[in-house]
Amino acid sequence: GLVRHEWEKHGTCSGLSPAEYFTVLRAASQSVVIPAQFSGTSRFALSPQAVEAAFARANPGLSNAGITTSCDSGLLTEVRICLTKSLEFRNCPEVDRNSCRAKSVTIEPVQ
Repeated sequence: GLVRHEWEKHGTCSGLSPAEYFTVLRAASQSVVIPAQFSGTSRFALSPQAVEAAFARANPGLSNAGITTSCDSGLLTEVRICLTKSLEFRNCPEVDRNSCRAKSVTIEPVQ
């Protein structure tokens, strides 16, 4: 279901075939380093700004204006990184302005 959703919502207007689109999507995912502290087995809490700073430190060239966090009921739900079509980091104030405003968010262990 998720693959179909991603293709229908984002891929169909890309001008790429499904195979090309998902190849680019995989490359984009692999271009972002997830900070080591987020791959643990214990839950922990940080401010959304600290989450963004950790990703910026782990990814040279990524600025705080190119990353945003989403949260729901005190849980971190998403870290969004903006990339150009050539998979370079870029600023995205249109996304950044919707960043999580909580003082602290809980980060669940990656499963």
